[in-house]
Amino acid sequence: MNAPLPALNVPHAYRFSVDTFETLCATGIFDDVAKTELIEGEIFCMNAQYSRHARVKSKLLVELSLALRALNSDLTAISEVAVRLSDNSMPEPDIVLTRYTGDAAVPLETVALIIEVSDTTLDHDLGRKAELYAKAGVPEYWVVDVTENRILMHSAPADGDYPGQWDIPFGETLHSLTIEGLSVESGLLE
Repeated sequence: MNAPLPALNVPHAYRFSVDTFETLCATGIFDDVAKTELIEGEIFCMNAQYSRHARVKSKLLVELSLALRALNSDLTAISEVAVRLSDNSMPEPDIVLTRYTGDAAVPLETVALIIEVSDTTLDHDLGRKAELYAKAGVPEYWVVDVTENRILMHSAPADGDYPGQWDIPFGETLHSLTIEGLSVESGLLE
């Protein structure tokens, strides 16, 4: 009646779907973890955010919100919201510019810009995260490198990659590469 499971000769990684991940989150299983993300079926527990990271993120969120309002844009800047990129990826970027006004995870097709603020995760944000966002077709992606006081801007994803990278030092004006008229001063991030 209850047949034994076959032994595994090699370790097997289990890949989660967004639906399964959302069910796990709803049970409270990750309540003791600061932040979790689902990336290509794998669950990642993220580092705690420290003061500089939080300050830079908050300042940039406010400046983007003011700039979008001045443009009378239908985009909204939201902090740390789940974005459903595919059936097996749902990261929570630091900032998302989206047209979505619903209550669920932000749908990919409403995303105009994703921003990650990086102090300890620069390699991950420029590597796996950049690849993930490019494969999904996110039109523009910024990485705010708080250690080197710069913003790395990417756009025009092709073949799972962002072909160019613009390195903008803090203190210069940031002009969106894909959102007409959107610009913010980066000097306030120092």
